[in-house]
Amino acid sequence: MPERQRADARRNYTRILAVAEEEVAAHGADASLEQIARTAGVGSATVRRHFPTRRALLEAVSRQRIEALCVRAHELTGKEDGRNALLEWLDDLVTYSVSARGLAAALAYDGSMYENSCSAALEEAAGPLVRRAAQDGALAADVTFADLVTLVVGIVFATEHYPDPTAQAHRLFRLAVAGLSPRS
Repeated sequence: MPERQRADARRNYTRILAVAEEEVAAHGADASLEQIARTAGVGSATVRRHFPTRRALLEAVSRQRIEALCVRAHELTGKEDGRNALLEWLDDLVTYSVSARGLAAALAYDGSMYENSCSAALEEAAGPLVRRAAQDGALAADVTFADLVTLVVGIVFATEHYPDPTAQAHRLFRLAVAGLSPRS
C-alpha cells in the first residue's frame, strides 16, 4: 500500500485486507468479493481498486505466510544435507498451503502472463535449496522450482475436502517423494 495514498484509502485497504483474511480463511480462494466489500463497509469498486484481481487479493492475504516461508528457506540453505533441507522446506510449504486456505490458489499457475509475486518470492528464497539438491544428485537436474510448487499445489487441491486434509496431503507428498514402487 503506497504511503502517498490518502489516509482514508489506506484505512480502506487495511480494513479490506483484514476482512479478506477472515473470509478466505472461512471460504477459501472463492470467498465472495461482494461479501468482503459489505463486511468491510466499502463498495465493491473500492475492493477492486485496491485488488484488481482475485489473485492480487489472495497474494496480499498470503503475504505474511510467504515471508515466513522465505525466512525458513534462508534458514535451511546452510544445512549440510541438501536433500533433507529441500524436503524439510517443501514439507513446510505443504503444511502452510493446507492450513492457510487460499495460499495454494495464490501459488497456482493460472495460465496468464500476470506475474505471480508469491511464487516469485518463494523461488528466489528457495532456489538455492533446489539447486543444492540437484547438485548433490538428490533431485533430477530437469526438475524446476515451478514443478515442485505445482506438485504441492496439486496435492493441496486434491486433499482439501478430506476429513483430515493435512494428514492426507503429507501422506501424498511422502508418496510422491518416495515414488510408487517399494524398494527391494
